[in-house]
Amino acid sequence: MKPIIFSTPMVQAILDGKKTQTRRVIKDRHQWIATDETLALHCPYGQVGSGLWVRETWSGADWEDDLPPSDMSQEAGLLNYKATPNELSDCFAGKWRPSIFMPRWASRITLEITEVRVERVQDISPPDISAEGYDPFGIPAGVFWFKDLWDSINAKRGYGWDSNPFVWCISFRRVE
Repeated sequence: MKPIIFSTPMVQAILDGKKTQTRRVIKDRHQWIATDETLALHCPYGQVGSGLWVRETWSGADWEDDLPPSDMSQEAGLLNYKATPNELSDCFAGKWRPSIFMPRWASRITLEITEVRVERVQDISPPDISAEGYDPFGIPAGVFWFKDLWDSINAKRGYGWDSNPFVWCISFRRVE
């Protein structure tokens, strides 16, 4: 089981059942030079059947703000998630903690990989745009939506839409 980070809007799309696919930059092209049969073995996120646990922006109770995650209460009722704030956020929610620092015990979403393939980011298809969480009201608008989403996450790291990087295209289903 490996961790995977999602932004707050993408966590909301997963919870709503709208997001069943993600693309992640392949930084080392040697990582995926393989036959179709062995491709999934090289994906750093796992292969078909592997599990992923979602890291998202979260908080504990305000009295735990100065504690490291390992010392925080692991009571589910004391956790708050930015994607779905609860009554805790109105009462005694602590500071938001970045998703990168979410420990496994605080994760509430588990995914199972159903497909892994490699493609260029600009090769995304209309059905894949929907699987990325887009609520379609016109495919051209969907491409612009995905391009903007992609660039907001990856352009500052040198992997913008216009550079058309190779990506891991990972399809998944939520495990209840």
